[in-house]
Amino acid sequence: MAIDPKKTIDAYRAKAGEFRVLDVPPMQYLMIDGAGDPNSSPAYADAVAALFPIAYTLKFASREQLGIDTVVMPLEGLWHAPDMESFTSRRDKSAWLWTLMILVPDHVTPAMFASAVDTVEAKLTAKKKSSSSLRSVRLETLAEGLCVQTLHVGSYDDEAPVLERLHHGFIPESGLRMTGLHHEVYLSDVRRVDASKLRTILRQPVERVV
Repeated sequence: MAIDPKKTIDAYRAKAGEFRVLDVPPMQYLMIDGAGDPNSSPAYADAVAALFPIAYTLKFASREQLGIDTVVMPLEGLWHAPDMESFTSRRDKSAWLWTLMILVPDHVTPAMFASAVDTVEAKLTAKKKSSSSLRSVRLETLAEGLCVQTLHVGSYDDEAPVLERLHHGFIPESGLRMTGLHHEVYLSDVRRVDASKLRTILRQPVERVV
């Protein structure tokens, strides 16, 4: 059976109603940057459509070349805005800046990544299709370190109260302060799961207040 990192990496473990402090190790991702409302931005849809074909191509290449079969990991996102209240009280999605990501194994090399992008591009060309985002995808390591995370169950639009408690309650009350970008891990397939049952890990990098 294919290896499933969600079952072995602690950073993919979270419970609803629990804020947990943990150390997140450096991990390697496919990444692409963009801006705007994820519900209506063509750039967002195109970015997702570019990430997953590369991820699946890397999965098959790893299995065929290295004998290592790993499941394709869920979509993740780093989110920020000039005014971070856009994520809590106002939820002004038009002001959001994002980096969409998919975790890939450490054995994926820059050469394997470059080959996967070429393979996906060739397949699109053969079908007389194209992707404006394909060549914007990069392979990068993210080192988040100390973080606080929880599991949100429900619609993405219902995250605001949880983030309010996280940002203005648990973090300062625990002698911590926010540092890096707000991070979301989308454990559910939004195409197949009712909005009320969506499972999303909400993560915030922090540092201890001296």
